[in-house]
Amino acid sequence: MSSRILPVAILISGTGRTLRDLLRAVDAGKVPIDIRLVIGSTPNASGLQYAEFMGIPAEVIERRDFPSPEEYSAAVLKRCQEVGAEYVIMAGFAMRLEITPEYQNRVIGSHPALAPAFCGQGYFGRRVHAAVLEHGVKVTGCTVFFLDQEYNNGPVIVQKAVPVEPDDTVERLEARVLPLETEALIEALRLLAEDRVVVQGRRVR
Repeated sequence: MSSRILPVAILISGTGRTLRDLLRAVDAGKVPIDIRLVIGSTPNASGLQYAEFMGIPAEVIERRDFPSPEEYSAAVLKRCQEVGAEYVIMAGFAMRLEITPEYQNRVIGSHPALAPAFCGQGYFGRRVHAAVLEHGVKVTGCTVFFLDQEYNNGPVIVQKAVPVEPDDTVERLEARVLPLETEALIEALRLLAEDRVVVQGRRVR
């Protein structure tokens, strides 16, 4: 299957772990993307320094500089558009975005559970894994999806599952799910690069 190189922007708020994983995958020939820009929601995001070290343009756009969430979202996505990013990857970005019309089904997020389970406001990081264990479910995993205007609610592109073991801790479960998130994101980006993704309502085919 032939593929093209996808121009993308990556949004971060922390260490840039996903950014590092994606760059390793690019070097290994596993994912055909061109990272045009990294945007941080705070100057304290250490992933910005890593991006600059790797020769990727990086900048900060802070929520406090804009009067409303809509104007903040528009500014972030406008910068992505200006650098020619066809897709935007939310890689641990702590701010909620209002998706502008030109980026409908073009902003990609991931969630460390099988959405729509354990989704919504307040469900992020280890809180998700803690909720999984508290509820006693037998299977969890991760979800890569297109963002819409609700938390972790958009059309699902890829899901991967792992069993929940009887003696799992939050840390042990997180350690099994984290690599799957990277795998699922890489798989989703490959599908997009091969033009194999069609969104029909809530379904991705």
